[in-house]
Amino acid sequence: MHHSLIILGSGYTARFLLPLARQHYPHVFATSRDPDRHLTHLTLNQRIRFDLARPETWQAIPASADLLWCFPAVPIELVQRFADAASLRTRRLVILGSTSAYDDCTSAEYPPPWIDETAPIDLTKSRVQGEELLRNSYGSILLRVAGIYGPGRNPVEWIKTGRVSRSRKYVNLIHVEDLALCCLTALTHAEPGTIYNISDGNPRTWMEICKMVEQRWGIRSPDSQETSPPGKRVSNKRMCELLTLHGTGLHYGNLFEMLELMQRNSLNEATPSR
Repeated sequence: MHHSLIILGSGYTARFLLPLARQHYPHVFATSRDPDRHLTHLTLNQRIRFDLARPETWQAIPASADLLWCFPAVPIELVQRFADAASLRTRRLVILGSTSAYDDCTSAEYPPPWIDETAPIDLTKSRVQGEELLRNSYGSILLRVAGIYGPGRNPVEWIKTGRVSRSRKYVNLIHVEDLALCCLTALTHAEPGTIYNISDGNPRTWMEICKMVEQRWGIRSPDSQETSPPGKRVSNKRMCELLTLHGTGLHYGNLFEMLELMQRNSLNEATPSR
């Protein structure tokens, strides 16, 4: 590990990673295309203006720093040019990818089979091509991340606003604080070129989640009017083994317990203090 960490594309996850990263790195920086607007929670000397589409901003990335790449690795031509310009082969680089990289399950089996890091991926997707380039040619560590939830990203609100509906489709989720822990653990312990599925390991159907939400809070969701695919059941065994090396494990493995806590916190925030 270097003495510095740079978070490329600082967004939702970065806000939860920053406190952890400061415990391990003397210097932590974050980038944005408009840092003075989007990184006001950081001091001026921690903000870096960076835009993959603007090569003139690449020189702002300090040398000899570990990197966490948080945005889609596209287009592949610019990804490769930046990787060479920033000498990524000499750095520890962790990329946040997506479990959507895996081919959709076409098996008639239900529930769908478990998917691990050896499962086929969809190389027709530009993002997947960029991630695989960085992993195979530059030794990056790839985290294929499930759906992220946490403060400000509450699945109960997704149901309330109609973003999701009842279906037999399986969904894989990870709490943002556990994702932040996995990012730091990968930077610390993972081997170059390795892949880890980042999920809480407890895939559920939207039917299960919607029923729980209705029973607990009276929020009714419609049944899906379309024949939904079975979804995926993503194995997190390799990730859990990595966390063991870090002397820890997931903190938020039970989605229903977390929804209870998040709703309680939301209610408390909405209630005026005396």
